[in-house]
Amino acid sequence: QVQLVESGGGLVQAGGSLRLSCTTSGLSFSNYAMGWFRQAPGKEREFVLGIRWSGVSTDAKDSVKGRFTISRDNAKNTVYLQMNNLKPDDTAVYYCAATSERVSYPDYTRGERYGYWGRGTQVTVSS
Repeated sequence: QVQLVESGGGLVQAGGSLRLSCTTSGLSFSNYAMGWFRQAPGKEREFVLGIRWSGVSTDAKDSVKGRFTISRDNAKNTVYLQMNNLKPDDTAVYYCAATSERVSYPDYTRGERYGYWGRGTQVTVSS
């Protein structure tokens, strides 16, 4: 059974940092590309940033460029999202997702290309 479990969310003031983790089980992690998505209240889910099975990051959503970075630790079956200089607009539930496809832009930004999803972790940024 495949599981993706996010952690590391919480309440932080604007300008602060958080590191989200997504630990997977039940899949051959090193063969999967991983993506982070988020969904704010009343808004559609949106792609944030991804990382290919090779460890190369995808392009990021414009609003997080220069602030968010992604990394993976294949030995721990875990992908991380480091979020710095957080803004109130970053408030959302953050989800990690996994795909075995070798997707390129724009496909890696599309949620339907990911076969496995976590349940999400809430990030709230206060002003």
